Amino acid sequence: MDGLPLSDFDFPFPEELVAAAPAEPRDSSRLMLVERASGAVSHHRFCDLPKLLKAGDCLVINETKVMPCRLIGRKATGGRAEMLLVGELEPGLWRALASGLKAGMSLSFPGGAQATVEGLNDDGEFICRFNTADMAGYLAEHGHAPLPPYILKRRRGMDASGDRQRYQTVYAAAQGSIAAPTAGLHFTPGLLDALRSMGVRLAKLTLHVGRGTFRPVTVEDAHQHPMLPEHYLMPEAEAAAVARTLREGGRVVAVGTTSTRTLETLARQAGGFGPGQGWTNLYIRPGHEFRAVSGLITNFHLPKSTPLFLAAAFLGREKLLAAYQEAFRERYRLYSYGDAMAIL
Repeated sequence: MDGLPLSDFDFPFPEELVAAAPAEPRDSSRLMLVERASGAVSHHRFCDLPKLLKAGDCLVINETKVMPCRLIGRKATGGRAEMLLVGELEPGLWRALASGLKAGMSLSFPGGAQATVEGLNDDGEFICRFNTADMAGYLAEHGHAPLPPYILKRRRGMDASGDRQRYQTVYAAAQGSIAAPTAGLHFTPGLLDALRSMGVRLAKLTLHVGRGTFRPVTVEDAHQHPMLPEHYLMPEAEAAAVARTLREGGRVVAVGTTSTRTLETLARQAGGFGPGQGWTNLYIRPGHEFRAVSGLITNFHLPKSTPLFLAAAFLGREKLLAAYQEAFRERYRLYSYGDAMAIL
């Protein structure tokens, strides 16, 4: 297979368009419709989605729930200590992303929590031991929403009290993600009801968003990027709705890149599409053959990121980058709290 130059997926973007806060209400965000075959673009609001879908389509959502896994505390020296917990190794022992830490450091956090930095692993994660085994309970009370760094950079002085609720889909059910499946942030209960009432099927799956989704691509031949595994689950009843849609020739419209990766993983099982659970490191980039997904709702993505590669695989690199340039001209709001794109 020919190489996939990372530089082909790099582009400048207007920093001022990075959304620091979400649209209110959720479905008032803008929605760019891109025709998959032609690349033609039209402009809408997310609440217009019922006009863009049709009876017999199946909308597939990821009902993972984001953990409040960002912690802000102090070093023994008094300096600020901030970390993102990304995985539990055993009760009280966690992998964390942070900067400015060293093995042996003692850290303190609100509510009496203490941690000792034990070292750094081969993936650049700090291993931290806390003085409580019930970190889920601690995070529920004291943790912060794990907002991406590019949002935090623009949040200085802004009220962040609503982020734990807003950086979460309205249908979130199964806790386990360290980042939101952001394409789903635009849905409201009323919009979902409207889609159901017009005959759009709704199927649910879970993929817990981990480092695999947002780990930066750094190798110049992007084919060689190692995709980290993330856990997924799609029960039999939910998979049956997708399988029926595929049999009947309807569109399977994935909400987000995480739903897409799960559906495409399940479509590669022996015997074809069906229910399943496990770990997937499926890395979708240009050249991928889509076996289940025929429509994609997604946000705008950072340059040189795996979600951008997935969108380029689905639409085509040239058409996708042209759509992005149109979004910049039309002042769409970018990234996790930004506006959306539907590729149909």
